[in-house]
Amino acid sequence: MPTVNPRRWWALLVLATAQFMVIMDTSIIGVALPEMQRDLGFAPEDLQWVFNAYVIAFGGLLLLGGRLSDLLGARRIFVTGWTVLIAGSVVAAAATTAWVEVVGRAVQGVGGALIAPASMTLLMMLFSHEPKELGKALALYGAAAPAGGTAGVFLGGVFTEWASWPWIFIIYVPIGIATLAATGLLPAAASRRGAVDVLGAAAVTAGLALAVFAVVRAPEIGWGTTETVLQLLGAAVLLGLFLVLQKSVKAPLMPLGVWRTPGLGISNLAMTLLGAAWIPMWYFLNLYLQQVLGYGAFASGAALLPMTGLLMVFMTLITARLLGRFGAKPLISGGLLVLAAGLLWLAAVEPTGTFLVDVLPASLVAATGMSLAYIPAMMSAISGVRQEEAGLASGIVNTTYQVGSALGLAALTAVATSQGAGELGNLPALTDGFSAAFVGAAAVAAAGGVLTAIFMRGTPAAGGAPAEQQPVGSAK
Repeated sequence: MPTVNPRRWWALLVLATAQFMVIMDTSIIGVALPEMQRDLGFAPEDLQWVFNAYVIAFGGLLLLGGRLSDLLGARRIFVTGWTVLIAGSVVAAAATTAWVEVVGRAVQGVGGALIAPASMTLLMMLFSHEPKELGKALALYGAAAPAGGTAGVFLGGVFTEWASWPWIFIIYVPIGIATLAATGLLPAAASRRGAVDVLGAAAVTAGLALAVFAVVRAPEIGWGTTETVLQLLGAAVLLGLFLVLQKSVKAPLMPLGVWRTPGLGISNLAMTLLGAAWIPMWYFLNLYLQQVLGYGAFASGAALLPMTGLLMVFMTLITARLLGRFGAKPLISGGLLVLAAGLLWLAAVEPTGTFLVDVLPASLVAATGMSLAYIPAMMSAISGVRQEEAGLASGIVNTTYQVGSALGLAALTAVATSQGAGELGNLPALTDGFSAAFVGAAAVAAAGGVLTAIFMRGTPAAGGAPAEQQPVGSAK
């Protein structure tokens, strides 16, 4: 019987904090974007690269991070990831030009791609001895991600309003150092021999980056132009090469056989569409608050604080109970549909709108949908695999969420720009653009809800979650 770590809950606090910070890094820049655009000279259509540079590096390298964690030891990769994240934060904070900022954000993403899969591997090492404890630990760890994403919006406003935008990156330095000091709580694992599929990692990351770049540029140069078509074809070739490599190399980043796991494909599709709807929502909601309603950075962040509170309360106190009673399928499908309803409500924003009427109620509905869907989708994606594949499944589900976030933001930025979101100072045009983006995000979320309802299988087991979706390590 495996030895129970007496400090496992303190170690979980370290891991949940790491997950909170890594995901917060995708959102903390939100309210600071207008000031960064002004100070660093970003064009409106290029501003999203402050976000996408991080997400592409993060999502594209997660599978490599998981493989390195398996080979070199999860705690060692966790430490390396935080070291890289701190370095990227310093570069991003010190940037005086747009391209340096994008480079710093990409380095931060590399660090996050090492931290996230190592954290999940460490969590499994700490709690795999007891299924009930593992389920509770996964719920707390899972809640840290969307909570970090939403809290970043508020904290970004605090730093931007009361200090300056570089502080949204400087804050990672002391927190990173404190986290490194606490790594003694984490279990150590010996390294083992094995190859690393560097070519596969390069192919999937380059393919994702090229796809996002093509979608971002298409509204400006035309969807049917030779340049756009070649870029999209190049992205398809690179991603196809990645799949070929996974089938042919001895030590693939993503063994394709894992996709035979029941429910894995539809769970990851749900996470992809969830990211593609949720991340654009807060991105454009921040811009609406600042560029249309005239909120400052702090006020904009504070305006979204109710969403943070609702996410934390709902995920930690309600979602886990609902999951045990009803299983994953109705929560994922229902949550995505509730998110779609909140987004459609947001699409009714007006140039002369107010926070209490146009933003608060709709944002709370959207946050409720996110709270219902996120943890069940994550647990469904990892719970059906063999325990030795849990780290791989975690890497895949994190990757699909980040890929969905990047592609969703790129596509909906194109939609918003085409409808007037690039006309700074023209409040009706800006509002029309943001409204179009909310409608697009609602369509994405609704599609996810419908597809989950149709294709996800699973009947609630006698004491809780669907039988094939019981937490990893449970009796089967």
